Amino acid sequence: MTEELEVVRHDAVLVVTLNRPRRRNAMNGTMARALAAAMDELDADPSLVVGVLTGAGGAFCAGMDLAAFLAGDVPDVPGRGLGGITRTPPQTPLIAAVEGYALAGGLELALACDLIVAAEDATFGLPETTRGLIAGAGGLVRLPRRIPPGVALQYALTGESFGAAEAAGWGLVNAVTPSGSALDKALKLAERIAANGPLAVRVTKEVVTQAPDWPADTLWDRQQELLDHVLASDDAREGAAAFAEKRSPHWTGR
Repeated sequence: MTEELEVVRHDAVLVVTLNRPRRRNAMNGTMARALAAAMDELDADPSLVVGVLTGAGGAFCAGMDLAAFLAGDVPDVPGRGLGGITRTPPQTPLIAAVEGYALAGGLELALACDLIVAAEDATFGLPETTRGLIAGAGGLVRLPRRIPPGVALQYALTGESFGAAEAAGWGLVNAVTPSGSALDKALKLAERIAANGPLAVRVTKEVVTQAPDWPADTLWDRQQELLDHVLASDDAREGAAAFAEKRSPHWTGR
């Protein structure tokens, strides 16, 4: 990888840490390419069930590194967006553990995650308009789907920020924790997910995140196709056998 990104495995959980604390983990090209590679690792290994994305030094991510941007270093991965995940999030569930700032591209990274755990002093926002820019890495698309659209529009137009309590009230944040404990809480949540069947977890994410965009006349057939794939899997048989035999299941992800 790179010193700007740390990747550590905790059993079935992959923890990825943005590691530019002096820049509040602002995203540059090197970090973006490393993050894309980490997401490829997460998806390629069937024994990994969930990922956690966090930031070092008390901040999640302050967005794109504007100094690097001015020097021609754009933190996009071709076809995959900011950090390699905003256009193509991983198939594996991903939890954002947010301390401090999640602004601009930082919020867009968090929105590309499936669940968000935030410290009580976390700060979210899309300040791009204050810099003459727009939140083009998914913020304008995803935020109105996660909080009331009128509220999302207000924050996108003004560039103002909001806190963890507001985010939790709208359902954007799954849990609010004391400062400094977001990663610990996210890991506990990840462990609860990782205890389940890997294939069932991935397909569950696929249906929940993609079904709203499926045409109504194909929705049930597309869901059934995915359901049939899960029902025919080794994990489905193992789950049933473990329940009948009153033991813990041994998942293979197949």
